[in-house]
Amino acid sequence: MAADPPGTDPSDQNPRERDLERRAGGGGAMSPWLIIGCIIFLGLGVYVASALL
Repeated sequence: MAADPPGTDPSDQNPRERDLERRAGGGGAMSPWLIIGCIIFLGLGVYVASALL
């Protein structure tokens, strides 16, 4: 069985790199629901603006 590459053991990692990795998380940049919500909000804004003009 092959050994793990050097520096991949959590005890071998730099604490700063561990903090950055933890903060980066796996959440992605933006939620798809947030993007859909923004599109709907912009559409509602255009609808209201067109109704006022």
